Amino acid sequence: MLALNFATPEKKLGHVPPHRHGVEDPQFMREMSVLLGPAITQGNRIEVLNDGDEIFPAMLDAIGAAQRTITFETYIYWSGRIGREFSQALAERARHGVQVKVTIDWGGSLKMDPRLVEEMEQAGVEVHRYRPLAWYNLHRINNRTHRKLLVIDGRVGFTGGVGVADQWLGHAQDPAHWRDTHYRIEGPVVAQVQTAFNDNWIKSTGRVLDGEAFYPQLDPVGESPAQLFLASPAGGSESMHLMYLLAIAAATRRIDLAAAYFVPDALITEALLAARSRGVEVRVLLPGPHIDSASVRLASRASWGPLLEAGIQISEYQPTMLHTKLLIVDGLLVSVGSTNFDIRSFRLNDEASLNVYDPALAERMTTLFEADLAQATPYSLQRWRARPLREKLFETLILPIRSQL
Repeated sequence: MLALNFATPEKKLGHVPPHRHGVEDPQFMREMSVLLGPAITQGNRIEVLNDGDEIFPAMLDAIGAAQRTITFETYIYWSGRIGREFSQALAERARHGVQVKVTIDWGGSLKMDPRLVEEMEQAGVEVHRYRPLAWYNLHRINNRTHRKLLVIDGRVGFTGGVGVADQWLGHAQDPAHWRDTHYRIEGPVVAQVQTAFNDNWIKSTGRVLDGEAFYPQLDPVGESPAQLFLASPAGGSESMHLMYLLAIAAATRRIDLAAAYFVPDALITEALLAARSRGVEVRVLLPGPHIDSASVRLASRASWGPLLEAGIQISEYQPTMLHTKLLIVDGLLVSVGSTNFDIRSFRLNDEASLNVYDPALAERMTTLFEADLAQATPYSLQRWRARPLREKLFETLILPIRSQL
């Protein structure tokens, strides 16, 4: 049973896609839409929200304004101030007749006070735990939903990297308050966010959420082409992996990558090295001393040698835990959401990434990326080669389980 949870049944990708066209080429968008799906929608508006001081008020205000439906899915939901605020806000809307549907990952909510769930359920909120520990789920216990999705009345969506826990409060002002980014979404792509919620709602309940209350007519409200890309072992665990490989393969000028957990497999490493050999500038921003998982940091560093030798810039964010997930390619494609650059996100978890094809948003995100980069320390090839023997030994010991980190 343990072995079944450590693997996925389908064949793994066997090669890196070649560079055929850039991200500005219509063929690239065609392939991202048709080969991988879903369709790229036009006329969206994306608002960038930085850290808890901006993110949580925006989400709670949206919940408070809901008139008909709220759907909410998250991985981390812990007890604490913000956990209570979300439970109270969702319960308040349910008491006023709003249909409130909540999916919380079982593993990610082990630190959640059961009284928060009771409060919501007593108010009429329908709460389900994703993949709870039970005999009928043992073969799927390693499949977690890592998605962060909120949809209000089928019209306003949110996604990004933030969970419901107090370390996301504040403005990344100290090591106890994390750095992260979330996104408020309006326009036709919100229907895809709703469908992403529906995906695991169906798995958990066997019921479909449909009708105009969940899927209203959505007219264009902005200028951003966008799609919400999903991945899960049930739907083909290599799909997110392939999406990122295609994006990297399309780069001609620059790749900016920020990742909370960066444990690249051989194909991702090969794709980044191929991009660098084409003259693409590659900047990677990772957590520094305040990372919440020392084992991930060790597994990550073990793979840095070839990247650093090729001239890829790797920097470690110093002020606090960096939890953002961001990919910017050639000042046009921006991919954000729940997906980390690791094997668990690519093959085991249920993930959601918002892909936006908009130079204005790319410019905004590059500005934020460079502001974070200014608070990071470059990691040199010389430093990597001089790692202590103890660190190299730990890297070797972690290697067999790197896909589970």
